[in-house]
Amino acid sequence: MSTVIQVENLGKRYSLTHRAAPYATLRDTIVNAVRTFGRKKPRSTEEFWALRDVSFDVEQGDRLGVIGRNGAGKSTLLKLLSRITSPTTGRITLDGRVASLLEVGTGFHQELTGRENIFLNGAILGMSRTEIRAKFDEIVAFAEIEKFLDTPVKRYSSGMYVRLAFAVAAHLEPEILVVDEVLAVGDAEFQKRCLGKMDDISKSQGRTLLFVSHNMGAIQQLCNKAIVLSAGSIAFSGKTENAVETYLDKHATSGPTLSKDRSKLGDENVFVEASTTGKDGKPATEFSHDGDIGLGFELHLPRWNPALTVSLSPLDRHRRRIFTIEIPLAEYYTGDPTVKLSVSIAGGTLAPGDYSWTLYIHTPLTTLHDHNEGVCDFSILETGSVYAKYVGHDYGCVIPPKFRVERGAP
Repeated sequence: MSTVIQVENLGKRYSLTHRAAPYATLRDTIVNAVRTFGRKKPRSTEEFWALRDVSFDVEQGDRLGVIGRNGAGKSTLLKLLSRITSPTTGRITLDGRVASLLEVGTGFHQELTGRENIFLNGAILGMSRTEIRAKFDEIVAFAEIEKFLDTPVKRYSSGMYVRLAFAVAAHLEPEILVVDEVLAVGDAEFQKRCLGKMDDISKSQGRTLLFVSHNMGAIQQLCNKAIVLSAGSIAFSGKTENAVETYLDKHATSGPTLSKDRSKLGDENVFVEASTTGKDGKPATEFSHDGDIGLGFELHLPRWNPALTVSLSPLDRHRRRIFTIEIPLAEYYTGDPTVKLSVSIAGGTLAPGDYSWTLYIHTPLTTLHDHNEGVCDFSILETGSVYAKYVGHDYGCVIPPKFRVERGAP
């Protein structure tokens, strides 16, 4: 296979200008304005490297996923590859036509109709009118915009926009297709068709794909290689499954936790600390859908009684209780008022999404000693669950581990 993308020591630097603006009273502001009238206000300039020393090669037919948190440099990299902006250092060598889909409606002229924009985009890609006509019906059918073909695209909904933009980019036969997270705008069925089309473009037609997404399931389904960007540099480059694992490990950092001032605990039974934990027992906020989720916590129990119970409930993003874990404390109490425990939920129990915890200490049906609502936020990432095709749609919070289906009536 030949190399179609070669990136060598790529860097992009921006200059950030800061104007000094200290807090001041209205009187001070007026006096300062009079004193400095006609003078330039002091400014400071800071250099910011969005990308630095990035190097990699992409072979013809490769499907390269680009993974990283917001601000890692993913969009900057794609803009450089698409020739939208120029690098500060390094160079990019591209062998073939590039079609980029970096945001909804990229390359569309707002006043032109859908029909006119199809021909405009084809011309930008260097295709003849005959070549565009040969693909025209296919594009319109895929985008499902027949009724609005002669309507200016400025009147399109975001869903119509992205359907037409993807259809144009995918069907006009570029050698390299660059896609940046735009599929999040479409519905589940359209996302599925897009993933299928990109798979066909690469595997059947031998074209090259660069795909940026926060959907780890889509990355794993589609891409045979991936790079992980962190703070503008490549943290990993290699097989997709290893890249996803690296990303999760690298960003499994401590997040919102429960922590109380130990000097003010008093004589009440309370939670002192709590945090979600990863497989190594360290605080973490992001988990693979099939990775175990831990919760570690410390209790202060100066008013002991054998009926004391801890109840733990994961909450969904709407703060609705999903289920409750009850822990009778008598089994773990040794006479020391400080009790440290950890609980683990098996991977694959909770569906991808955002969650938090509600933590109680109580004497069942008698006394509530401590109640902490919506603490220790955590997220479960879509890394290829059975429901990955429904990303963006609410299909519930629990993935049943087992169920039975039989023919006939019960």
